[in-house]
Amino acid sequence: MNRLFRLPDSIKHDPAVDAWVEEHDGGLGAIARQWFEVMRKCGDDVREVLHDGHPTLCVADAAFAYVNVFTVHVNVGFFHGAELADPAGLLDGTGKYMRHVKLRPDCDVDAEALMALIDTAYADMTGRLGSDLRSPH
Repeated sequence: MNRLFRLPDSIKHDPAVDAWVEEHDGGLGAIARQWFEVMRKCGDDVREVLHDGHPTLCVADAAFAYVNVFTVHVNVGFFHGAELADPAGLLDGTGKYMRHVKLRPDCDVDAEALMALIDTAYADMTGRLGSDLRSPH
């Protein structure tokens, strides 16, 4: 198991994230906003921060997901996505740890499968934090 990516500046509701969302209007902004709101509601321990220019979600201070808007698509990404079960095959990417789902306004997404990925990523990070708290540093 690899080390957790910690963002100690994450807070319950970051005004910088709200400003980012307001700057991204139109179809892509609506997609990003929709899925960010879903991830915000994963649990009472979810925190957020604008990291590297995009909204990032944490369990406590451990990053588990992000959204980002590009020219023609939105990424919903997972910091440990390479290790997540993805029975619907939504995840893209070849990185050692991270994976993302590309969302486009002109393409339907399997919302149920994406919700399952989000829930899995949140549960995965919660489990990793439990392990991290038990292991010596």
